[in-house]
Amino acid sequence: MSKTILSVKDLTKVYDDKAVVDGISFEVKEGEIFGILGPNGAGKTTTLEMIETMRSIDGGAVTVDGLDVASQPSAVKRIIGVQPQAAAFQEKTKLTEIIELFSAAYGEKVDPLEFLRDVNLDEKANAYAEQLSGGQRQRLSIAAALVHSPKVFFMDEPTTGLDPQARRNLWELTRDVQKRGVTVLLTTHYLDEAETLCDRVAIMDHGKIIALDTPKNLIKQLLQRGFTKKETVQQANLEDVFIDLTGKGLRD
Repeated sequence: MSKTILSVKDLTKVYDDKAVVDGISFEVKEGEIFGILGPNGAGKTTTLEMIETMRSIDGGAVTVDGLDVASQPSAVKRIIGVQPQAAAFQEKTKLTEIIELFSAAYGEKVDPLEFLRDVNLDEKANAYAEQLSGGQRQRLSIAAALVHSPKVFFMDEPTTGLDPQARRNLWELTRDVQKRGVTVLLTTHYLDEAETLCDRVAIMDHGKIIALDTPKNLIKQLLQRGFTKKETVQQANLEDVFIDLTGKGLRD
């Protein structure tokens, strides 16, 4: 059994006397891809930001690899990587220089080309960040977040606005990150994405976790409650058609 890398107990965040995160508890095992799902305003991003030390904790406790987030934020920052919803990079800075800047911030010295190659950006090594497409910027943010070999990697709606090729490529990159032994926490509004990538998911609504299990088990439980819908047997969907016709290659 894998050890618990992240422990969240009775986590609470209050704004204007309203609990936007309302005493939630869950654990994430080392090496998992764990998804947090829910409608807008459910508390997903606020939860991630508290775990990432970016937002203060009003109640409860969070530990990452045994480190308390509230009292040891600097130590926690050294073992986590974060890919925000919208990555921002310094203008007129080459991709190799960006990787060097991020690694230097952690006291690391790395080969920028190695990290760019891992995310299929080595051919853009001497380009500026502002010249990249949306998908390329997301891949660059992954590379930059991994320069210090974090134990836990946070991805907040990583594929929003990406075309199908870039989206599926980012899925592959996420699996590659997991294969390195890194634990991944992600939020997404794309439920097919969560079903494809996540070992387990927590579903949030109104600041509370209302379900937590593997995607397969959650679907099974729904069927056991008597849920039915018009049955269709389909071996592919429109996205598969699109990929087949236009190719799997990234359009950079």
